[in-house]
Amino acid sequence: MRSIWNGAISFGLVSIPIKLVNATESHSISFRQIHVGDGGRVRYRKVCELDGEEVPTAEIGKGYEEADGSIIPITDEDLAQLPIATAKTIEIVSFVPADQIDPLQMDTAYYLAASGATAAKPYTLLREALKRSRKVAIAKYALRGRERLGMLRVVDDVIAMHGLLWPDEIRVPEGVAPEGAVSVREAELDLADALMATLGEVEMDSLRDDYREAVEAMIAAKADGGEPAVAAGPPVEGAGGQVIDLMAALENSVRVAKASRAGAGEPAEGAAGAEVTPIRRKKAAGAAAPKAVGGKKSTASAAGGGAGGGAAAGAAKKSTAAAGATKKKAASAAAAAAAAVKKTASAKAAEAKLARGAAKKAVTPRKRSSA
Repeated sequence: MRSIWNGAISFGLVSIPIKLVNATESHSISFRQIHVGDGGRVRYRKVCELDGEEVPTAEIGKGYEEADGSIIPITDEDLAQLPIATAKTIEIVSFVPADQIDPLQMDTAYYLAASGATAAKPYTLLREALKRSRKVAIAKYALRGRERLGMLRVVDDVIAMHGLLWPDEIRVPEGVAPEGAVSVREAELDLADALMATLGEVEMDSLRDDYREAVEAMIAAKADGGEPAVAAGPPVEGAGGQVIDLMAALENSVRVAKASRAGAGEPAEGAAGAEVTPIRRKKAAGAAAPKAVGGKKSTASAAGGGAGGGAAAGAAKKSTAAAGATKKKAASAAAAAAAAVKKTASAKAAEAKLARGAAKKAVTPRKRSSA
C-alpha cells in the first residue's frame, strides 16, 4: 500500500520511524456530469473573476476571505514559518481507556507501518505495551496543513491511528431529542428485547452494499447494449403523521424476524442462542380457570399429563361415581326404614284408640226409665 505521510512516533524519548497508510477506501460509484443532448462531458474550469481567464493549477494559491469579502493572500512560506512541533511527528501525549473516547470524535483511519529495520523493535514494543495496558494512546500530528488529534490502538499485529475531531468540533445536540415527556411501558420494552434477541448478532464481514451491486449490474447491462433487469423493490411509504400501534408493530416485527431466521435455517433465538422470553398477558375475566363445583375439583389441568394422567383421572372419576351410587342407595334404604317405622307407629296408635273406646263402653252403667 502506498504511504501518504512519512514521519515518526514520539513515545517519550523513543522515536519510531513510520509511514502513514490509508486504512479505508471508498467503493462508492462516481458519476460524471454530461450534456444530456449529445453525451459530452461537462467540466468545471477555474476562472479568475477579475480577468475572466482560466487559471492553471500551478498559479493557484491560498487566500483568507474576511467578512467584507476582501482576500488576504497566504503563501506556503507563511505556513512553513508557523511553530508546528508535530509537522513530522505523531506525538503521544497520554494513554487512556478506550471507552473514554466518544465515537462521535472518530474520523479517518490509518495504518502505521514501521519504516525500516531499525523501527521494528520500538514499533513492536509500543504495540505490545498497548495490548497489555488495554489502553489507547492520544496523540497530536499535522497533516494537510493543520494540526490534528489522533488515537492509536492495536488491530491484529498493526498499530492503527484514528483521526479524532477536536472536542470543540462536536456540536451539542440541542433540540434533537423528542420534546415533552414520553413514557415507555414495560411490556413495550419486553417486546423490544425480544426483537433484539430474535435478530441476534451478525458477522460484519457478511454485510454487503446491495445498492452498489445493483448499480454495477445496471451499468454492466447498459454497457452490453441491453436494458437492466433490476427488480424494483416494494414502495416505501412514509410514516410521517401516522399514528401506529407500537405494540402491534413490535409483535409483528418479532414474528417476521422469527420467520426470516427460520427460512434461513437459523434458530429464531438469534446467533447468540438467547431465548426469547414470551410476553405474559393478563387473562380475560371469562377465561379464568374453572372453580370447584359440588366439592369436586376440576380435572381439566390433568388432561395434558399424558396417558398415565388420563388413566388416573378416569379411575378417580369411576371411584367418585361408585361412592355417589353407594351413598344414594343408603339414603333410599334409610328413607324406606323411616316410612316403615312411621306406618307401624300409626297402626299402634289406631289399635290403642279402639281399645280405649271398648273399655269406656263396658264401665259406663245404663240409665233406667222412670215409672
